[in-house]
Amino acid sequence: MVSSDATTVAEYLAEISEDRREDVEAVRDLVLENLPDGYVETMRWGMITYEVPLETFSDTYNGKPLMFIALAAQKRHLALYLTNVAFVQGGEEAFKTKYLKTGKKLDMGRSCLRFKSVDDLATEVIAESINSMPIDEFVRQYEVSRTAR
Repeated sequence: MVSSDATTVAEYLAEISEDRREDVEAVRDLVLENLPDGYVETMRWGMITYEVPLETFSDTYNGKPLMFIALAAQKRHLALYLTNVAFVQGGEEAFKTKYLKTGKKLDMGRSCLRFKSVDDLATEVIAESINSMPIDEFVRQYEVSRTAR
């Protein structure tokens, strides 16, 4: 995994090659347009992250804010981490089913959606996934996932 030492999103974007930056910015815009209230954009773990502030929920397993979404330019691909898909029981299967119905190729691990260009993405499915998880529901799903272990 390629990691960045950038401390701001602007610094991170400036580090990325121009051709990849356009795709990262387009996906960032998609996330921001669909991000429910309460989440904050920041840099964490060398990626652009959208997270639950500790002021909202601090009882995390590592003392860090809960990551909702992350966006990164990796060495061979771009990655969108959709942790909400992994938290919800049956969420991963439902997401993959909707995604594949669009006819777009799906390259996804548990929550990591890998892609080369924004044109490769089923943006409407991603937007729906992001928009459908208000911060209080995300925290609730996180707590359910932690007690299920």
